[in-house]
Amino acid sequence: MGAKNRLIEWIENQHRVEENSVVEAEAIMPPGIAREARNFSQQIPGYRVTPLKSLARLADMLGLGGLWVKDESQRLNLNSFKALGGAFVIYRFLKDELDFEEETSFSELRSDRVGGKTGQTVFAAATDGNHGRGVAWAASKLGYESVIYVHAKTSDARIKAIENYGARVEIIPGTYDDAVEQLSHDAAENGWQIISDTSWPGYDVIPAWIMQGYTTMYEEIQEQFARQGIHSPTHIFVQAGVGSLAASIAAYYRMLLGNNGPKIIVVEPTQAACLFESIKSGQLTSFEGELDTIMAGLACGEPNPMAWSVLKRYTDVFMSCPDYVAAKGMRVYAVPLQGDPFIVSGESGGVTLGAVKYIMESSGLQDLCDLLELDKESQVLLINTEGNTDPDYFRRVVWDGAQSDSE
Repeated sequence: MGAKNRLIEWIENQHRVEENSVVEAEAIMPPGIAREARNFSQQIPGYRVTPLKSLARLADMLGLGGLWVKDESQRLNLNSFKALGGAFVIYRFLKDELDFEEETSFSELRSDRVGGKTGQTVFAAATDGNHGRGVAWAASKLGYESVIYVHAKTSDARIKAIENYGARVEIIPGTYDDAVEQLSHDAAENGWQIISDTSWPGYDVIPAWIMQGYTTMYEEIQEQFARQGIHSPTHIFVQAGVGSLAASIAAYYRMLLGNNGPKIIVVEPTQAACLFESIKSGQLTSFEGELDTIMAGLACGEPNPMAWSVLKRYTDVFMSCPDYVAAKGMRVYAVPLQGDPFIVSGESGGVTLGAVKYIMESSGLQDLCDLLELDKESQVLLINTEGNTDPDYFRRVVWDGAQSDSE
């Protein structure tokens, strides 16, 4: 990797709205939707609130008031938060198909009455791993078939995890974006229902539902902070691929707290920084490159236009991070300071912790630290979006020191 790819880069969002405008947020996060998503999620077999873990010793070492990690590696035994979006979107799709006006229970969706009306619906998705597994899991739980498209560099472990939930996996040459394109073509030919977390002209309802499904996580977070006597986080570092997770949390807190909400910092891989390139140009921009990053869940070259419209208006900073930043985060999670909890984090899950650590410890990032006002009063929230989803590579990073910043 050349020197030009070895630096952490960041850019302040000059397009952020300061007034209490919620127009873009409300488009994907209408009032009451978080309550509906949480009510549905609580009925999913195996549902339980995932922990919000305090890295208090690390926070003190870094000069922060608190460092909190929502550990989604423990969500529904799926190693990722993605099932929240997959389950909610299938619920909303079936509810609309059957013209149910009231909220519908999980058990009702599994009933013969519903199955008899929806026929042989097949749900299809393109994925780098976690989204596809979430869709496959949700479809299987509700009694439907699924077809999941992955790109050729997807690891065997991630493919096997999807197949374990009964999905048919199609491996497509090229990148994630190539898989999306092929899926779109094949779904039209076969009459499959696409479940995508990115939007395109004429396809925006389902991506919004996916982002709404993630709000279960944020409702839990707010309750967990309240039990600690904390009103809300002051800063959220959130990783981004197409940007749906980041936009979802930005829209949620804008609707909840207006422009008094937390500072939001979007973190991407240097080799797939489509949102970073978009904010730099001021318009939706694709990433031109091979998407060659260990952060497989974030290796996306085309931003979600719906997510972009939210992130452009409500976030503070965009960061582009080389792979060694994610590897650093994985190792720090795996070998915590005495008294801090041990956390298993995959490549996409660890990048935000790595980013925070570099910001607080690197003299070259002092101006970013000052801009964000990261100090002893800061309560920083991270989301560990995935656990050990690729065991072989996890061991290479954590055991063998792959992707060291000194390489």
